[in-house]
Amino acid sequence: MNNLKKVGLTALAGALVSVSANAADLSVTGGASLSFAGEEKQTTGNGWSMNNGVTFSASVEQDNGWNITATQVLNDDDVGSNRVFDTRTLKIDMGDSGVLTFAGTGGSTALSALDDVTPTAGEESWDDVTSASAIPAMGGGNNSFHYTNSSLMDGMTITAAYVPSDGTTEIESSSDYAIKYTGVDGLTIGAGAGEDNGEGSGAAVDHTNMYVTYAMDSFTVGYQTTESDSVTANADKDFTAIGVSYAVSDDMSISLNQSEIDYENSTLSDQEATGISVSYTMGSLSIKANHNTVDNIAGTSTDDRSGYALTLGFTF
Repeated sequence: MNNLKKVGLTALAGALVSVSANAADLSVTGGASLSFAGEEKQTTGNGWSMNNGVTFSASVEQDNGWNITATQVLNDDDVGSNRVFDTRTLKIDMGDSGVLTFAGTGGSTALSALDDVTPTAGEESWDDVTSASAIPAMGGGNNSFHYTNSSLMDGMTITAAYVPSDGTTEIESSSDYAIKYTGVDGLTIGAGAGEDNGEGSGAAVDHTNMYVTYAMDSFTVGYQTTESDSVTANADKDFTAIGVSYAVSDDMSISLNQSEIDYENSTLSDQEATGISVSYTMGSLSIKANHNTVDNIAGTSTDDRSGYALTLGFTF
């Protein structure tokens, strides 16, 4: 009987050791915000709103040194669709070989991260105005791949993404890539390109994106240009943006941003946007405010409007 007990305890101890060796590191992070927004010439009703999200992640290091992380985001973005489980990803960190991420939902691409990288204390110049055209970019998708590597050369990061076809929402597969260089103090230079075939080859769009930002003391300036060349006739768009931000203190920043979208369609007028933003942080608390004015919204010469937003945010 004593021998059986010893065998049982030995087996249990071995099992516990095995589980401990492969135990994952679990973490929970999140945030919440309260906003008030309004817009000229628009009936917005109750301008108050909130947003919140909680991110659950589990990571474990493999015997070969790779780190595997599974992430699930819970938020209220899709309550109307009866879905509160949002982005879920599986990330494989291979060290100097780069990081490969598979996104079951909420995937991103190399170009989607570059929609407007000009420095701002709050929102982009075209945001918070209903129907205003955003920068042409290739969005992400479900069940997609994303790769990044910053170990090939000092100061250089490469990124690539692949969105496979599903025959319906993504009619044909799309891919893009980007490169960023930060090897000079204060200077960041980047470029990206890709082909969006989500609507099929008959409506394919080629995107190219180039930008530069430079930080000196409390000032940061940036310039960006994006070209969107579509197979569809008269559907090309050219986007340019410039921004400057000033750090008043370690906790407070202000910025001025301008952008323009030039439409190939001669019946559309160039959309021009100007935005002013300010932000203040105190620990996990942040306060942001912005006021944006957009002329010729989405190319309509008779539609000029402004919008504003004030947001109180918390992280935990």
